[in-house]
Amino acid sequence: MDILSALVAELERGDDEKVAELTRRAIAQNLAPRDILDHGLIAGMNVVGEKFRTREIFLPDVLLAAKAMYAGMDLLKPLLAKDGVPTRGRVVLGTVQGDLHDIGKQLVGIMLRGAGFEVIDLGHDVAPARFVAAVKELQPAVLGLSTLLTTTMPVMRKVVALLKEEGLAGHVKTIVGGAPVSAEFAREIGADTYGYDAANAVERVSALVS
Repeated sequence: MDILSALVAELERGDDEKVAELTRRAIAQNLAPRDILDHGLIAGMNVVGEKFRTREIFLPDVLLAAKAMYAGMDLLKPLLAKDGVPTRGRVVLGTVQGDLHDIGKQLVGIMLRGAGFEVIDLGHDVAPARFVAAVKELQPAVLGLSTLLTTTMPVMRKVVALLKEEGLAGHVKTIVGGAPVSAEFAREIGADTYGYDAANAVERVSALVS
């Protein structure tokens, strides 16, 4: 088994120490940092994402794989920056104001990072004005809004409306998600797309930036 295949296998197992060790070895062998990222860490997270989508593995397995991925990423980041390797795009995420639920959004962030995106997570209970300020400051390609409560769904509408008012709708794409949200609701409030789970959110974001 070559070193990148081994990296994929250990990331799938969620072994952060072995992933870090294999990443160091790949760097020592002068493999291109982008190849280690694409064919090792991202390839591994793609397998994890697909297995999670088909219910072959569950949330604890994904979190272990993510920890392993970050162990490799920490070693690669300085090299990628030095080489000027771009990410697939910047994504800002947040759970809307009035909602403190975070697990689903964190999982989306993990899967997006695993797919090669730069992710900035604003946390939970995020006010519409803060989302807009983040879009202005960070200039992401995509803004992701999450909620688990039907009572906070109107906040999503407010964020999308505020982006339009501020003239930002043409500069950033919006994706909404969470248990009470639907594709119909996304269309109704003027969001660009809807993700029904973490793996689907990665597909939708990828489509938005392609």
